[in-house]
Amino acid sequence: MNGAVHGVPRALLRLEAAALLVGAVLAYRHLGGGWGFFAATFLLPDLAMLGYLAGPRWGARAYNLTHSTLLPAGLLVLAWGLDARLGVLTALVWLAHVGFDRALGYGLKYGSAFGDTHLGRIGWRRRAATMRG
Repeated sequence: MNGAVHGVPRALLRLEAAALLVGAVLAYRHLGGGWGFFAATFLLPDLAMLGYLAGPRWGARAYNLTHSTLLPAGLLVLAWGLDARLGVLTALVWLAHVGFDRALGYGLKYGSAFGDTHLGRIGWRRRAATMRG
């Protein structure tokens, strides 16, 4: 797919994502966040995939809004400044989710199809293309 990162830069982006995941989890643990809360909220950003019910362009917009680091980082800064512990913990779980997805290769989406991401194609089409050649 055109526009997708590949080779060493792709591997570095996925390693950075793994570092984000580990760092967010360690910070969460250091701040004494409960693991029940972590488990209950970890997959919440994936609710944005419901945007795909309105089509791939809307789905990509919704997914990218919740899977970019910008909103959780902004929440982290705001909550930290307001000394809002729940907001800080929520932001850390959200950042961990983003890191987890990216480390697995689920990149930001293009509006063409769910499987078209900045880290390359995902899903069954990717496997079929790999098998062909």
